[in-house]
Amino acid sequence: MDIEGFVRKRIDDYTYEDLTALLASRIREYKDLSEENSCKMAEAVIDEVKTTLELNSLDDDFLKEIVDIPKADVAMGKMGVGSRGAGDFFVHRKIAEIVSSTNTASLVNPSEQDDGGVVKAPVKNDDVYVTTAVDGIHSRLSDYPFLGGFHVTRATLRDVCVMGADPVAILSDVHLADDGDVGKIFDFTAGVAAVSELVDVPIVAGSTLRVGGDMVLGDRFVSAVGSVGVSDYPPTARKGATEGDVILLTEGSGGGTITTTALYNGFFDVIWDTLNVNFVQASHALFEADLIKDIHAMTDVTNGGLRGDAHEISNTTGVGLEFYEKEIRDCVAPKVLNMLETLNIDPLGVSTDSLMLIAPPEIVGDIKKAVAKYDVPIREIGKVDNSGEPNLIKEDGNVEKLVPLFREAAYTKVKKFVGDTTPEDFEIMKEKVQKACDESILKKEKVVKHIREN
Repeated sequence: MDIEGFVRKRIDDYTYEDLTALLASRIREYKDLSEENSCKMAEAVIDEVKTTLELNSLDDDFLKEIVDIPKADVAMGKMGVGSRGAGDFFVHRKIAEIVSSTNTASLVNPSEQDDGGVVKAPVKNDDVYVTTAVDGIHSRLSDYPFLGGFHVTRATLRDVCVMGADPVAILSDVHLADDGDVGKIFDFTAGVAAVSELVDVPIVAGSTLRVGGDMVLGDRFVSAVGSVGVSDYPPTARKGATEGDVILLTEGSGGGTITTTALYNGFFDVIWDTLNVNFVQASHALFEADLIKDIHAMTDVTNGGLRGDAHEISNTTGVGLEFYEKEIRDCVAPKVLNMLETLNIDPLGVSTDSLMLIAPPEIVGDIKKAVAKYDVPIREIGKVDNSGEPNLIKEDGNVEKLVPLFREAAYTKVKKFVGDTTPEDFEIMKEKVQKACDESILKKEKVVKHIREN
């Protein structure tokens, strides 16, 4: 519970005494405090919030502008942020606009909506390509920190691998709410460390904080894991896809999303299928065979499933993608596929954590041979054409254009309740989000100008 947010939302509608009593009762739901002490804590929170509101009466308009949030009046949930669909993709493009406004140079930046970012660094008489990526723990794995740590570490390493880089370091950022058991931190770290040990990539740095400090009650756990990779070759970014290329896919058994689906729908045995490092091993096999430099594009099937990835690749490159439904279904681990079909979840709309390769036909055989060394199944699932859009050739011969839903396929009861249909006012929502983005860029430019001139 966010007690500071609780106060800010109600401070204009309650007397000081009534708000103190109301907040104190909520505090006692989480903390073993006497009525007197819970009231003292509530008063402290209210007093701090009241002090910050005095900013509104300052004569310093510039400072007021800096601390004021350029609101979009669109909530995260309504926009579908984090749900890996059309709303989420739109917001990520706006974030990329803010990043691009800095005019700093990088080889691959967020504007390309790729898996990781890449910079080129000169080393002696040669160039080295440094790739970075960061991923957050699945929100529904807060109560299962080991699984959360394991899968988020795999995710960030995948993002580095698909950019054609060899992972060399892992970083961890842990946030546990005020009432959380410290053991959660250790359990999460053990999950991260398990992957670190399995793939022989060291954990080199991290940060540990409380979610919201004193202001968030409960035991919610959130975290992120980042990774760094290096390569002697330019990145295998999505924009490298070329007409005539073959699309290959490794078998995917899922990660955080599939684990969450299994946990909250009672398919507990499926969790075992997700505990592997096949993806990283397959990527390593391509490094060993010196094939990375010849592959045109690599990605992991995560953001909104194949529907989302296909849309983003086609949208970024302008090429068309033709996929074969049967071959794709055969690339989902049997137990995982059975669970998805039993729950009526679209396998193309969720993250299966497969490795997707886009490569010229002449090296397809070498790719299959290299990956087979690690017993990772891989299939040809399509080709790149000049249609300009992603299409799915269904098993009955019909053609379906692959379009991401507003949210990824619903895989829990709560997500099914929320739904995946596009809001009727989506275009208006996008306009509001764009306005907030533009105002944020303007604020950044004003502050940079002020600092440079003073």
